[in-house]
Amino acid sequence: MYRFFVEPSQVEEHTIRIQGSDVNHIKNVLRMKTGEEILISSGDNLEYACYIEEMGTEEVLAHVMYVQEAGYELSSRIYLFQGLPKGDKMELIIQKAVELGVHEIIPVATRRAVVKLEGKKEENKIRRWQAIAGSAAKQSKRMYVPEVKPVMRFSQAIEQAKELDIVLLPYELAEGMRKTKEIIAQIEPGGSIGIFIGPEGGFDEEGVRMAVEMGAKAITLGKRILRTETAGLTVLSVLMFALEE
Repeated sequence: MYRFFVEPSQVEEHTIRIQGSDVNHIKNVLRMKTGEEILISSGDNLEYACYIEEMGTEEVLAHVMYVQEAGYELSSRIYLFQGLPKGDKMELIIQKAVELGVHEIIPVATRRAVVKLEGKKEENKIRRWQAIAGSAAKQSKRMYVPEVKPVMRFSQAIEQAKELDIVLLPYELAEGMRKTKEIIAQIEPGGSIGIFIGPEGGFDEEGVRMAVEMGAKAITLGKRILRTETAGLTVLSVLMFALEE
């Protein structure tokens, strides 16, 4: 059954008004008909089971059959601070991070990042990345679409991360796996978690020092060196396993 996202203002007592690009998608791409059943989320933990009641030129009216608490989301909010990778790797990272339960993705410009985004180029990239997040959220039955934030400098990301309950920083020179397992085991459901992932060149020593002084926990992901597009997804997978209720 197809899932769609709406704003809370579009939800009425027995009717939900689907607007925007989803109208064309329902009518001309999926070629759905009145009477077909769909699922709708308005960004909370409630899932609306509906059927298409009416199709207009600018909106689709869905009749609410019943509402249930879906429980698809992790109890913790996970923020992925991803160093800008080369090529289209960010698209894969966003898609899989959304599937694994990330709450928000923050692209980070670091010293060793080869990619530089600014102005119109950045706007277009963010728009593209947000669309990928939306598609991944629909496919994986997320209850909301995680936001892809504008690109931040590393120092800005550090400041934002100070507000989180715990911050993890995979680093090849971190202590052994036992220490990492202890850190993961101490994370309790319901908190906010930050993950800092470097670009292809990794974090420089100054960046690691800044993060650790802020309170980040340096962890190891094992004896093998992981690519930037693998490291964040590895941490997300471990956290999903540890926090899933």
